[in-house]
Amino acid sequence: MDGLTRQTAAFAAHYPLAEVPDAALEAAIVGIADCVGVMIAGADEPAAMMAARLVETSTSNTGAPQIPSGRNLTASDAAFVNGVAGHALDYDDVAMDGHPSTVLAPAILAEGWTLGSSGRDALNAYVIGYEIWALLKDLEPGQLHDRGFHPTAAWGAVSSAAACAHLNKLDAEQTANAIAIGASLAAGLVANFGTMTKPLHAGRAAQAGVIAARLAKDGFTGSPDALEHRTGFMRAHSPSGNPDLSDQDHALGRTWRLPDLGVNVKRYPLCYSTHRAIDAMLDIVAEHDLKPEDVEEVHVKTGETQLLMLRNHRPKTGLEAKFSMEFAMASALVARRVGLSELTDDFVRRPEVMAAMEKVSCTTTREEMPGTPFAPTDDVYVVARGQRLEAAPVAYAKGSWERRLSEEELREKFRDCATRRLSPAAADELCTALLNLADLPSLRDLPLAVPH
Repeated sequence: MDGLTRQTAAFAAHYPLAEVPDAALEAAIVGIADCVGVMIAGADEPAAMMAARLVETSTSNTGAPQIPSGRNLTASDAAFVNGVAGHALDYDDVAMDGHPSTVLAPAILAEGWTLGSSGRDALNAYVIGYEIWALLKDLEPGQLHDRGFHPTAAWGAVSSAAACAHLNKLDAEQTANAIAIGASLAAGLVANFGTMTKPLHAGRAAQAGVIAARLAKDGFTGSPDALEHRTGFMRAHSPSGNPDLSDQDHALGRTWRLPDLGVNVKRYPLCYSTHRAIDAMLDIVAEHDLKPEDVEEVHVKTGETQLLMLRNHRPKTGLEAKFSMEFAMASALVARRVGLSELTDDFVRRPEVMAAMEKVSCTTTREEMPGTPFAPTDDVYVVARGQRLEAAPVAYAKGSWERRLSEEELREKFRDCATRRLSPAAADELCTALLNLADLPSLRDLPLAVPH
């Protein structure tokens, strides 16, 4: 029986995919559409602008657009710049311990644009990348974060390589080489969360997929057991040191993970580890009509891994605040919302926000609830006006696959993000095109290039 590398390659090389479940395609549409909206909003973030300045405009007619400026870039540079923009706000979707769309969508849109791939080709490529990512997660009993690896960067590089190999219609041997190359390009550290380097992880992983597929297409080689070898990708990254690499049929293409796991669309532009607690805190504030001066204490109980990521306990910038439970609770109390408008340096430094953060304390729990491992049981209670006020534990954050946004809610988030650069009419046109991606003859028909 073929090993893990060859099995993932055979799955990705099967072209076209006729048996993809409708639910998987629906999830892929949501993932790509939401990511493009967030990408547009993130394009003016300092990290995204610095990444864009690093690359040169391409004069080739086989380039791909920087979104949304339309500047012509090579496919690998477009994947890089758009990937950084997509993750710069940390507002992109979440699944399988990472952020699949902010790697897969930029890589697929850039490479697919240059190839003239159809919308259905792009969706198939997304499904392939997601399914391989999910399999790698299934085989690893530990959490990569515990060892310091950012799963978005690690699993993302392998998955985007497979997705781009599919778009290029590489055969199984070439695809195995692409996956092996992608495995060697994987890198990203949790220690860099809360800095510009975190979105760099997404951009580099997207770029790695394009580079890996193109090198493999030209005959570049990699190990046919790069994933499962005892000195290969899985064991090198494993926090357990013993991922499940037994000789078995992984049933790719017969057992589908995407319809069940889906994509969790973010309602708040902070680390997803804060979202259930934010839902609970907003409920408490609204139900009891709390003002900041009413509150004496805020207590949050969450997971150990979650607090490991939420390392900024007294943030002073909007970027730092994205990884702070204290800020999340303070924003919910002071502004009664946690949105892009609150993720500014000025808001974070407001005296009432700083004072509210001082009232927040966090403890850890190992108790798990159903749902994403990014957020085990989050218990929140507030001491206000001498009373203890509690919220019911939130099992699934609003926007999660189990509590999905309606199409109008998805459009509302897209519009809020995209109109930071586009007119309302242009934003609605692009959103409609993305939500109907399966019917698009060519990705070049997407109105992605809209000058400022």
